[in-house]
Amino acid sequence: MLATQSTIERASYLPMTQTIALVDDDRNILTSVSMALEAEGYTVRSYSDSVEALHAIAETPPDLAVLDIKMPRLDGMELLTRLRREQDLPVIFLTSLADETDEALGLRMGADDYITKPFSLRLLTERIRAVLRRMELASGLRDEDENDEPPMARGQLVLDPARHQCKWKGDVVTLTVTEFLILKSLAQRPGHVKSRDQLLDAAYDENIYVDDRTIDSHIKRIRKKFRSVDGEFSQIETLYGVGYRYKEA
Repeated sequence: MLATQSTIERASYLPMTQTIALVDDDRNILTSVSMALEAEGYTVRSYSDSVEALHAIAETPPDLAVLDIKMPRLDGMELLTRLRREQDLPVIFLTSLADETDEALGLRMGADDYITKPFSLRLLTERIRAVLRRMELASGLRDEDENDEPPMARGQLVLDPARHQCKWKGDVVTLTVTEFLILKSLAQRPGHVKSRDQLLDAAYDENIYVDDRTIDSHIKRIRKKFRSVDGEFSQIETLYGVGYRYKEA
């Protein structure tokens, strides 16, 4: 049977090589989400047991993981903590909690995004696309006719977008895709204040809604990572009620 024109066009943009790990103890969610993502061209590896998922993801890392927060044996936050010891895997949290504290905690731990249950499959798919696009952008994946973005140096800070690498005083600082893009936006113009909205625009797709307070959690996480290699790090300044700026050297 000959493929229709719409089928051909659809196949041209489906991310067939991208793999999503889905971890949730609710088998109905596993089934429905897996079907929706596979229909979009993703390869899905689903796990109802978080301990099993930990070993499988560590052995064969996916391109992105979607983790439920509340799970028996090993909850999503502890799962993320253990995964972060070995790899910088993009992660989206699923939470049935309306408590902003849990959402902020997940972001501080390094999650790239979160979605509160109940959620639409379309929304989840768009959030996944947005995170993967940011990952590709930060990794320097460009069209063949575009040049890789050169490294940027700001005093002791060196950002290499093509390799998604960040160094401070020669030491590597491992950042998530979102953290990298936020820091890059700040460091591009030292001394200039960036509002939360401007930083959201730099790190998130324009069609994705994220509360501007999410930026505060990401900034705290970035500072913590830099202070783990340099306890005196103070380059990111807060201007209360205004935004953030990267201190001029």
